Amino acid sequence: MAQKNKLVVFLLCGFGLFLLPLMVQGLGHAWVRIIDIALLYTMLALGLNIVVGYAGLLDLGYVAFFAVGSYLFALLASPHLTENFPAIAAMFPHGVHVSIWLVMPLALLLAAGTGVLLGIPVLKLRGDYLAIVTLGFGEIIRIFMNNLDYPVNITNGPKGVNQIDGIHFFGVDLNDPVHWFGFEVAPVSLYYYVFLGAVIFTYFVCQRLENSRIGRAWMAIREDETAAKAMGLNVRNLKLLAFGMGASFGGASGALFASFQGFVSPESYSLMESVMIVSMVVLGGVGHLPGVVLGALMLASLPEVLRYVAGPLQQMTDGRLDAAILRQLFIALAMIVIMLLRPRGLWPSPEHGKAEPDPADKITPLTGQQNPPGVDFPADAVPGNTALRQDPVNP
Repeated sequence: MAQKNKLVVFLLCGFGLFLLPLMVQGLGHAWVRIIDIALLYTMLALGLNIVVGYAGLLDLGYVAFFAVGSYLFALLASPHLTENFPAIAAMFPHGVHVSIWLVMPLALLLAAGTGVLLGIPVLKLRGDYLAIVTLGFGEIIRIFMNNLDYPVNITNGPKGVNQIDGIHFFGVDLNDPVHWFGFEVAPVSLYYYVFLGAVIFTYFVCQRLENSRIGRAWMAIREDETAAKAMGLNVRNLKLLAFGMGASFGGASGALFASFQGFVSPESYSLMESVMIVSMVVLGGVGHLPGVVLGALMLASLPEVLRYVAGPLQQMTDGRLDAAILRQLFIALAMIVIMLLRPRGLWPSPEHGKAEPDPADKITPLTGQQNPPGVDFPADAVPGNTALRQDPVNP
C-alpha cells in the first residue's frame, strides 16, 4: 500500500511539473523565465554540493566553471570566430554552428579538467585558506574573459559574445514557439523542459554518488581527513575527483545558460554569483540533496519575485529609495531570519547514529543500560544471583 501511495504521489508531481510552465505562461513569459533561471541555478548548486557538501571543500570560485562552459558554447555556436579569424572563416564559410548536444560533453570535460587544475595546487589547504584561493581563481577566470580581446580577440572582452545559437531538439528550434493541440507553447516553456530534464539527471547522478563508495569516502574526508588518510583512503585523488565532478556540472549548466540567453559577458560571472551559489547550498542544507534543491529554487527565484515588491515601495517614497537596494536588503533579511531559525538549513540531512533508543530493546539487568544490538543476556543474569559472582575455580 505504501509503494502504491508513493507511485501516486510521484505521478502527480510529474504531471504537475509538466503542466507548470503551461499554466504560468498565462501570467507572462517573465515568470516562466524566472523558473528557467532557478532550474539552472539548481543544477549549479547540485554540482557545488559535491565539493562543499560531500567532500567538505569550501569553493568560492565555482562560477568560473560556469563561465568556462558558457564561453565554450558561445564560441562554437556563434559567428564570433569566423568574423575575427579568417582561417576559421575559410574552413566554415557558413559560420561555426556546433550543436549543443556535441558541445555539452566538451563542456563537461573542459570544466572537469579546469576543476582538476584548480585542485592540484590547493590539495593541502583547508577552511579559510582554501576559500581565499578558490575565490581568487574565480576572479582570474572572469578577468581573463574580460581581457582576452587584445591582441587576439577571443572572448570579445567586456562587450561579450552575442548571436549564440539556441537549442535544436530533433529538428525543433526551441527559440520558436510550438503548437500542441491548438495550444501555443512559448520558447521559455520549451527551455523549461530541457532544464528540468538536466536537473533530474544531475540529481540522479548526485544521489548515486552519495550512496557509492566514492561518496562515503568523500564524507569520511569531510568529517576527519587525518582519520580517512589513516584508514587507507587516497585523499589526494578523491579531492581531485570531487573538484572535477563538481566542476563538470557547472560547465554543462553554463552551456545551457549560453544557449538560453543568446549572449554571454564577463558580468554574469562575478564573485557575487559564486557567493549566491554557496548560499543556496548552505541555506538549503549542506550535503542533503532535497535541501540543496529547495535552497536553490528559493534563493534563485526570490530576487526576481522581490522586484514586484521593491518597485511599489520605491514609488511610495517618490523615488528616494532605490528598488535594487531594497531588493538586496530584503534578500539579506530573509537569509538572516532563515539561518537564525534554521541554523542547519531549511531541510538539513538527518543525523546518523543519533536515533532515539528503541523501547523494544532489552535492558541489561546489571547496569540498567541498553544491550548492544544482537547481544542477549541470559535469563538468570539478575541482581543478587550468586551464580554471577561465584569463582569458577573455588566456588
